[in-house]
Amino acid sequence: MTSRVRHITLDSHDPYAQGQFWAQVLGGSVSDEDFPGDPEALVHAEGAALLFVTVPETKTLKNRVHLDLQPEDRTRDEEVTRLLGLGARLVDDRRRPDGRGFAVLADPEGNEFCVEPSAAERSA
Repeated sequence: MTSRVRHITLDSHDPYAQGQFWAQVLGGSVSDEDFPGDPEALVHAEGAALLFVTVPETKTLKNRVHLDLQPEDRTRDEEVTRLLGLGARLVDDRRRPDGRGFAVLADPEGNEFCVEPSAAERSA
């Protein structure tokens, strides 16, 4: 027998707000069972389930685990622009002039994640 990853759990001060942000990022949805003020919020998206749970402490160090995103229907730079518009912030820009590299962003509560080039950009 083996185990499977049911969902990835992230600590949060406002799980529902985090869930709404990530649902927009991933084109998913927050569970119908979750509402503002709930102690957790579950996001269902193609290929991933993210669970946000309430914790009292604030994030203070670099994430030990982070998500790497690859846009499917736009370029890396277009996706970075879209995510910044949703409330992410640029933490470290490691994009290179030749189109390679990635951008490190943070969600509204400071959790870092990376945006890599799309599959089309990788094969160009």
